[in-house]
This record gives sequence, C-alpha cells and structure tokens, in this order.
Amino acid sequence: MKSPEFKSASLLWTRRSRLLVVSIACSLSLSWLPAAAQDMHQHPVPTQKSPPPFVASTAKPFSTLMNDAMAVMDDGMRRAPMSGVAEHDFVTMMIPHHQGAVDMAKALLLYNKDPELQNLAQGILTEQQNEIKLMQAWLTRYQSLQPRVPAPSK
Repeated sequence: MKSPEFKSASLLWTRRSRLLVVSIACSLSLSWLPAAAQDMHQHPVPTQKSPPPFVASTAKPFSTLMNDAMAVMDDGMRRAPMSGVAEHDFVTMMIPHHQGAVDMAKALLLYNKDPELQNLAQGILTEQQNEIKLMQAWLTRYQSLQPRVPAPSK
C-alpha cells in the first residue's frame, strides 16, 4: 500500500503532467489559427476574367442589363480584399454591392416609364452613390492608419 505522501505526490505529478500535455497540445493546435483565420477570410479569387464594366444601354434588353449588373457586382464582391476586420470587410464588400444597385437602377431608368419606379431608381442612384463615396472615404482613412510594412531589401 502506498503512503499518503506518495499518493499525494503521484496525484500532483499526474495533474501537472496532464496540464503540461494539454497546454502543449493547445499551443500546437493554436499555432496554425492566425493563418487559418486569415485564409478563412480571404475570398478565393476566381481564375476567370472579370466581366466587362457595366454599361447601361438600350442596345441590350433589360434582362441582359440586369444579368450584366449582377455579374459585375458578384465579381467585385468575390474579389473584395478581406482582412478579418468586420468594418473593413463590410465596406470592401458593400462598395461593389452598392455599385450593383446603381447599375440596376440605371438599367431601370432606361426601360421603365412608371413615375413611382422612376423616382425610386433615381433615389437609389443618389443614395447609393453617396454611400459609396462615404465608404471609399472611410476605407482610405482606415488604410492610412494601418502600419506600413517596409519593403524587403534586395
């Protein structure tokens, strides 16, 4: 039979060993987190070419203009640089999203004759363009506050 002192020392050693093993395992498993978190926030940049810029024109049917606007918006949102900072990521994705609304409103203004929808489309143009300018200004300020990484020496 083991003495109480031996049991106590043995129990203490077992707890310390477990803590050590758990802390080492946690350290090792957490070491990849920053890279994984960064990867998780990056949108895969498609290898395909970007669609051409949106041009509102009656040379195309309304449905084609809407599809064009969506393709440009989707591409812009997929290519938005993500950092894992909520404010930054929101702004970089919302700029192409708002531009998509502007492009769709332009298409509607070409084809729609309903005064209520004409007014709505004009309001979308005005408000979304103002919001794009606000987001671009915010993004410029945000980027100017980020630490500069020195260029590698050759």
